[in-house]
Amino acid sequence: MPVDHYENFPVASFLLPRRLVPAVEAIYAFARSADDIADEGDATPAERLAALERYEDGLAAIGRGEPAGAPMFDRLAAIIIQYRLPLQPFRDLLSAFKQDVAVTRYADYAALLDYCRRSANPVGLLMLSLYDAADAVNVRASDAICSALQLINFLQDVAIDRAKDRIYLPLEDLARFAVAPEQLDGPERDRHWRDLMAFEVARARALLLSGAPLAVRLPGRIGWELRLVVQGGLRILEAIEQADYDVYARRPTLGKADWLRLAWRALRMR
Repeated sequence: MPVDHYENFPVASFLLPRRLVPAVEAIYAFARSADDIADEGDATPAERLAALERYEDGLAAIGRGEPAGAPMFDRLAAIIIQYRLPLQPFRDLLSAFKQDVAVTRYADYAALLDYCRRSANPVGLLMLSLYDAADAVNVRASDAICSALQLINFLQDVAIDRAKDRIYLPLEDLARFAVAPEQLDGPERDRHWRDLMAFEVARARALLLSGAPLAVRLPGRIGWELRLVVQGGLRILEAIEQADYDVYARRPTLGKADWLRLAWRALRMR
């Protein structure tokens, strides 16, 4: 479920056990601040990369059991030790954020999924790890959900990303549906655009549904949290379709009226 800036991260959810709130907040602080380094402000690419490399140094210090020299990393180190969290998901996030500094186009779906593997999937792995549920079967399903949610976010934000000179629709898909990258600048949404977006929506939905059984399989609060996350993603896709794929006129989001629908659909998941 998109939450404020950092998409798909269930921060301070009412379903989150209070005992896990400090852990989630520590992970969020790391991910949010690193993502902002890559995306926000007017720093040069070299300055952004240097700042992200300092984050890598902080992780390396945690791995060596040494003080990282910053309160945020000290809190993160305590959480990593307490829950025996792997360091690789944090490294993967930084890898994706560094990629955002330099890469603005993706040739094909495989390249985009590789980005999702590092920008989104680590969040799911860390959440499963906090709940001590990160076995291989669960992680595969979580990866599908997280990658799908990242793709859905890209579909929501085509116009926003284009303003930053980024295109997260695979270039091979644009060519297949005869949509030139330059057309993403204009206000006209023709049949080619709608066909392209219908294809992207269908693929993201299929990927999300492939991982959805995890939400039913996991017990307790994490299962209900994940049910709402899945239903939220599906609802965003519906909103894109209902807007006739015009994500330029208005970014599809979840409103207050959607929450009852999501809760009802979550209850009916089998």
